[in-house]
Amino acid sequence: MSNAKTRTIKVDALARVEGEGALDLRIRDGVVTELKFRIYEPPRFFEAFLRGRMYSEAPDITARICGICPIAYMLGASQAMEQALGVAVTGTLRDLRRLIYCGEWIESHVLHAAMLHAPDFLGMQDAFELAKVHPEVVNSALELKKLGNHILEVVGGRAIHPVNLKVGGFYRAPATAKVRALIAPLRRGITQGAELGRLFGSFSFPDYEDDYTFVCLKHPDEYAIHEGRVVSNRRLDIPIDDYLVHFQEDHIRHSTALHGTTRKGEPYMVGPLARYAMNYEQLTPIARALASELGLGPVVRNPFKSILVRMVETVLACEEALRLAESYTEPAAGAVAITPRAGVGHGLTEAPRGICYHRYRLDDEGRILDARIMPPTSQNQPQIEADLRGVVQANLNLSNDELQWRCEQTIRNYDPCISCSTHFLKLNVVRE
Repeated sequence: MSNAKTRTIKVDALARVEGEGALDLRIRDGVVTELKFRIYEPPRFFEAFLRGRMYSEAPDITARICGICPIAYMLGASQAMEQALGVAVTGTLRDLRRLIYCGEWIESHVLHAAMLHAPDFLGMQDAFELAKVHPEVVNSALELKKLGNHILEVVGGRAIHPVNLKVGGFYRAPATAKVRALIAPLRRGITQGAELGRLFGSFSFPDYEDDYTFVCLKHPDEYAIHEGRVVSNRRLDIPIDDYLVHFQEDHIRHSTALHGTTRKGEPYMVGPLARYAMNYEQLTPIARALASELGLGPVVRNPFKSILVRMVETVLACEEALRLAESYTEPAAGAVAITPRAGVGHGLTEAPRGICYHRYRLDDEGRILDARIMPPTSQNQPQIEADLRGVVQANLNLSNDELQWRCEQTIRNYDPCISCSTHFLKLNVVRE
């Protein structure tokens, strides 16, 4: 197809993503002249809802931001409040938090990889078509996702918006027998996750790489999930308290989500590829072996291979959950004591899609004076657009239908949770 003509591709509603978004693309004389990943879902103003609420209400309110990743919001809010209130959750209670977060990684990663992303590589429209051709794949994925949901139920009380988490720990620690009952399913989950990873490793991946700025958490003793310092492959290494010193959000006309960039205005990537690159040494044994078997080196710069990294992390989450379940003994108390006071707290955890940042300011009674939440999809949106521009420029020979497919596939590399990102809109009204 000649590059001399103008080509316009418009996707009004993206399929197989969480939430509502669209894509506008225009090419003229072989150059991408317009590219917009439009998030048009109405903003939900969660920060405003939190003002005036007690610190203890934040985990349950923020959980409603996302039904797939409620733990990311509950723990981010809880840890920010704990910092503001001067308390720390350690020992068995900390292990329980890591265990329930592993459950969230398992159910979310498998949902995305098997049901939303795999059809792209097989030329299929959706998981229903996949189920007709490969029912065993879908059945295995559903069983593994169910395991992740079950972990949320055991530790959190229910799979969707768990009710057992609170600032300071848990309303009630789960019985030892219930946690130990996860051991056998988790051993099977490790095998299932590795099998799915090997299957996805047989896919043909588009030839595209970029020199990304990776940003994630890093912990000295474990593959970072819910605690650590903020690091990047550009030598950044800061406490989470300094997050807003180095990163910012901008209002973009075509999006109801703010765009996250560095303070220099540059895009960055959060999520599986960033975590994998910065924490490769902390991979659990079977996860590391799977990565090697899939031909993944210590750094993966092809975003289309994020589906493989997600399965490596799924196996890691199963291994970690197994370790925690095997060593668990019910603690004497489910939470640490809290005394309200004024303060400012920051929380940052690794949602399956990337880092999710919280900042809260409390008054003397522990009421929330202001709130700031930065979900991973709004942080990734500028990098998604940069990837789209690069992928389109490298594939101008494709027909419009093929190019649209490749663009949608590029967006799905990030598993965007569009609904999560739309509560940021800052409304400025000027009356004259």
